[in-house]
Amino acid sequence: MTQRGRRSRARRGRFGRRAFLAGAGCAALAGAAVLLGRGQTASASSVPPTDEAEPNAALPTGEWRAVWVSYLEWAGMDFSSEEAFRAGAAELMDNCLSIGLNTVIAQVRPFGDALYRSTLFPWSHLCTGEQGQDPGFDPLDVLITEAHSRGLSLEAWVNPYRLRSSAKMPPALAENNLANVHPEWVCAVGEGLYLNPAIPEAADYVVQGVAELVQNYAVDGIHFDDYFYPTTDAALDAAQFAASGAGDLAAWRRQNVTVLVKAAHDAVKAADATLRFGVSPQGNPDNDLGQQYSDVKAWLAAEGENAVVDYLCPQIYWGCGYTLQSGSTRFAFENIVPEWLAMPRAASTALYFGLGAYRIGEGDGGANEDSRSQWCTGSALARQVERLHSLGAGGWALYRYDSLFRSAWPELADAERAALAALTTA
Repeated sequence: MTQRGRRSRARRGRFGRRAFLAGAGCAALAGAAVLLGRGQTASASSVPPTDEAEPNAALPTGEWRAVWVSYLEWAGMDFSSEEAFRAGAAELMDNCLSIGLNTVIAQVRPFGDALYRSTLFPWSHLCTGEQGQDPGFDPLDVLITEAHSRGLSLEAWVNPYRLRSSAKMPPALAENNLANVHPEWVCAVGEGLYLNPAIPEAADYVVQGVAELVQNYAVDGIHFDDYFYPTTDAALDAAQFAASGAGDLAAWRRQNVTVLVKAAHDAVKAADATLRFGVSPQGNPDNDLGQQYSDVKAWLAAEGENAVVDYLCPQIYWGCGYTLQSGSTRFAFENIVPEWLAMPRAASTALYFGLGAYRIGEGDGGANEDSRSQWCTGSALARQVERLHSLGAGGWALYRYDSLFRSAWPELADAERAALAALTTA
């Protein structure tokens, strides 16, 4: 296991691991709830951050250039032995370096499970085909070692609520999956199973899982994706809402999500203030607020003891000129990026942008005539990065690794990689 003590940053006087894991979830959730109860969800500052502000030690000094490696990538990796997995991990890291990336966002808990040794979650079925079965080695340890030996950062990507996305994913749940251990925490939406965001004990468990990761592994950060409330259906948490005495369901749900996200942030910082905690929300701020119940504007503006995230990385998966059937071009790349950049943002909070590498060769589905052709040029991503540079954005991430290195459009992917490398390695 890659112990946190192996990092160059010593943390004398921190919590002991057992005490931290026992108390971090409840304490962080309680602290977050108290601050929210005081109405201290956010305090706006000017954009860009002021020079006088103390720099956030968790943020890189240069451009953040990342790629998401998801459970879909793990499905194509060889987990038959540590040696086989290490060879695949080494190739993955070398490929990331070849296009000038400096950060790998590795999905390590996609379905209430783990690609690492955990006392809280079962082994992922991606390791052996059976959830709960020990692969005989620690994949996250291998990933960290291979990343750090090449100078790459590795952030652990966690899906906080999802236990199952369909009846076949995962194929079967382990006995110690939370769906079986705490069914009272779980809600079903279609074929999916999710922790109910309205249940504090479930949120506390998620925070304990974050604490376990940052205490036991030399990750450089924790990353949440955009899966928060799985539905807008009022029946999902009707009992909890009625018991709360709150009057506004949407505002109450946003508070539930913010309490969890802030508690996870605080658990990361309690372990090491130089570790990053970030969230990748949807690129549509209206959906974030009204469907996912993610108060992204408040998260960006919150600072000091009220800070919720170190960075946001909204998923801007649309091309230039992207047009809805209604004729709206609000979500065209050249329009939605400035909209995000104009939001009030704390000096300690970074704003990066997720780019849709999976659009290569496929298009973005817009009503504009070039909604596909612009993604067939071999330079779509590089042109978006150049636009981000011109706007002063602090970094970007590519979704996802396979779209560039195992693409159904290999010639286009080759050209996209070359164009990115020309920008990042010059």
